[in-house]
Amino acid sequence: MDTISLIIASALIIIPIFISYKEHLALEKEIVISIVRAVIQLVIVGYVLDIIFGLERPIFTIALVIIMMINAAVNTKKRGEGIKNVVLISFISMFIGTMVVLSVLLVAKAIEFTPNEVIPVAGMVISNSMIAIGLSYRNLNNCFKNRRVEIEVKLSLGADIKEASKDILRESIKIAIIPTIDSAKTLGIVALPGMMTGLILAGSSPLMAIKFQIMVTFMILSSSSIATMMATYLCYKDFFNERKQLK
Repeated sequence: MDTISLIIASALIIIPIFISYKEHLALEKEIVISIVRAVIQLVIVGYVLDIIFGLERPIFTIALVIIMMINAAVNTKKRGEGIKNVVLISFISMFIGTMVVLSVLLVAKAIEFTPNEVIPVAGMVISNSMIAIGLSYRNLNNCFKNRRVEIEVKLSLGADIKEASKDILRESIKIAIIPTIDSAKTLGIVALPGMMTGLILAGSSPLMAIKFQIMVTFMILSSSSIATMMATYLCYKDFFNERKQLK
């Protein structure tokens, strides 16, 4: 795709802006800001990746992956508002989930430890983990607020904080992972995923694209599950004080 084609295709942005204006959704400003940010961020990342791909030094690849994790962890702060050390918890959870997945892929030789393979794979893993963790945080905040009486009754009957929170923790993890599961169910039937489409457009055979997409599906589901479970169990205690009372 050349620059002229991209400029013409950008006219599609007018559609959501028009819908927002017509329906009085007041999203015009957010749409414009998000698009401008996306373009600027992608251009910067494009140049950074071009430099890193040229260097081919592991330290720079690792550094960029860690920066991506830090940024993703910071972005979960809004969803986990009120949770102590939420950014650190998110970072640790995503770090472990990402390292487990990348280690398996590297040992299996599904990918090589090169910037052009590790960074895109890590990006998909981290972004999906970030979304899943955010969903879990939101449900935790809502449940600990709306089901206060239920939790206090369990505590009064002698349950410890883990036992009193068990149903909420399970529900939060489930809600966070279900979108990824639903997405996997419809692969190839409802939609052709990004990686598969990209490989086909790049000239790879559909069968090769399918193999990569299957790998991506497995790694996203695995990393999201690990990161969400860790984040949920690491943060729930913050909803209680040192006397094991609900805050």
